[in-house]
Amino acid sequence: MAPVLDKTKREGRWYFGGLASAGAACCTHPLDLIKVTLQTQQSKLSAVQITIKILREQGITALYNGLSASILRQLTYSMTRFGIYESGKSIVPTDTFTGKVILAALSGTAGGIVGTPADMVNVRMQNDVKLPPEQRRNYKNAVDGLIKVYRNEGFVRLFSGATTATSRGVLMTVGQIAFYDQIKSMLLKTDYFEDDTFTHFTASLAAGAIATTLTQPLDVLKTRSMNAKPGEFEGLWHIVKYTARLGPLGFFKGYIPAFVRLGPHTIITFMLLEQLRLNFGKVVTS
Repeated sequence: MAPVLDKTKREGRWYFGGLASAGAACCTHPLDLIKVTLQTQQSKLSAVQITIKILREQGITALYNGLSASILRQLTYSMTRFGIYESGKSIVPTDTFTGKVILAALSGTAGGIVGTPADMVNVRMQNDVKLPPEQRRNYKNAVDGLIKVYRNEGFVRLFSGATTATSRGVLMTVGQIAFYDQIKSMLLKTDYFEDDTFTHFTASLAAGAIATTLTQPLDVLKTRSMNAKPGEFEGLWHIVKYTARLGPLGFFKGYIPAFVRLGPHTIITFMLLEQLRLNFGKVVTS
């Protein structure tokens, strides 16, 4: 009789993180759209007021504006950072938290650069819902958006906001992946947790809260940079001063919607990732 395979001994494959993130994006996209609208507005509308305004004026489908770009972003940005982190475990020792942070930072740097073009189109498509019809960019989908940015604004413009996107990618990957790995391993060392759904949920919820806190200021700056029209800002410092006019809390504008979005997104991502690992991961023979 063949021995029963212990699923918890399976290892993840490099592309599982990207697939899981894309699945999570489909669930949380409306929350991401509301977050972007909050960050780019100069008025004082709340998340609830913005949601009601969008539903009244454009209908429920408007909440999914830019979904194709969101999925493309996850298949570039998250596929890269999760892939490098998973593959890099054989090179960078991750038995310590420091090792996890270093590998996550490297992964986030690469992911931030690779994902910038899709991220820009994602932000612009989401921001269209709050603009008058004559001012909208009206990208048909993510690919159409990339082509139009390249043709009308040049190749370099595709990577506008790459500095803040990369910095955010580092903090996001450290907050999500490194902290998730560390918290999960700490929980599994106790007598109260096993490698199951409850443990995955607990670790991912904590990681989502940490990631939101670390990335929110850069997320605000990144969103303004990517959504800006050519020549609107002279550089990153100009965006910082522009945002500072709203006060210190201006850098945390949209924090609650950001956590409401990133928390579930992180939870769904890691829950899907763990199920992919447990059911389709590489079998560890040793």
